[in-house]
Amino acid sequence: MTTIRDVAKRAGVAVSTVSKVVNHYPNISEDTIRRVNEAIRELNFVPNTIASSLSSKQAGRIAFLLNPNTQTQAIDEITMQYMAGALLKAGELHVELLPVFFSMLEDKSVEEVETYLHSQGVGGIVICGMSKDDYVLQRLVAREHFKNVLVDVPIVNASTSYISVDQKQAQKDVARKTIMDNQGPSRDVLYISGKQNGYISEERLQGMLELARELDFNLSVHSGEFSERRAREITLKYGEVNDVIVCASDLMAIGAMRALTDMDVFHPVCGFDGITLMGYAGKQMNTVRQNFKEIAAEAVNEVVKLLAGAEGRAVIMPHELVRLEYMDIIV
Repeated sequence: MTTIRDVAKRAGVAVSTVSKVVNHYPNISEDTIRRVNEAIRELNFVPNTIASSLSSKQAGRIAFLLNPNTQTQAIDEITMQYMAGALLKAGELHVELLPVFFSMLEDKSVEEVETYLHSQGVGGIVICGMSKDDYVLQRLVAREHFKNVLVDVPIVNASTSYISVDQKQAQKDVARKTIMDNQGPSRDVLYISGKQNGYISEERLQGMLELARELDFNLSVHSGEFSERRAREITLKYGEVNDVIVCASDLMAIGAMRALTDMDVFHPVCGFDGITLMGYAGKQMNTVRQNFKEIAAEAVNEVVKLLAGAEGRAVIMPHELVRLEYMDIIV
């Protein structure tokens, strides 16, 4: 079994230095950190914190990685729902949950992220909001040194499951309903998509492209980056010449609806997610309701199964089409 002394010898440093690197002490040179992390990786060294955790009957701590929406001053309801569901399920399963925001891992190498997670006794990871641009997290998953559950990211391997609604079908469903319910023409449809290089954005766009072929309408696509402000700007520029506006999130749908109101133009608008804020938009709008609490709870449940020896798989959760208005959300 590899010991901390073996790591120190390979890296050419003192045992105390290895301990300081593992526990993220300050004032250590980048070269020393690099050599110690390389030795840890080459020797497959597992710090005592995680080793003792996994040797017990518990599954080990679960890191819950989140990337809150910073494009709005409104409370990020989706992040809060994820946290509520994850904490509830972790309590039921008697496992410890470690919340980690993406910003806490900025400017770290994959080796440094692994060392940090090992030092915290983490054996499994749930990641919410990973995009194709999150290269360190992509490598973290690919290395399979942890058991991973990815929310809305369709990657599966022996150590990794993913959990999501059927994004493509859900986008088709809500757009189809909004278009078919429209009493006027629906020859030209504006689609305000999400983030570029986002997994769910890509799947939802594919759903819209398929629907455009099936219903034979002209589709104009612009990236709204899940920003209410950006969706408003796009709608002010292109909204009047389109018959229906389909948005890849409720927040963008609110921006689009506000823009149409300011322009004194009415076109049907639909969103995606089913957040409470949608009910305050001033108009009824179709949307896809996802149960974020249940998704997060199932993600925690799935990572515990992986830690117990299960193989990675795809878990598809149900979605629901709803038409939100103020009276639906007040209590």
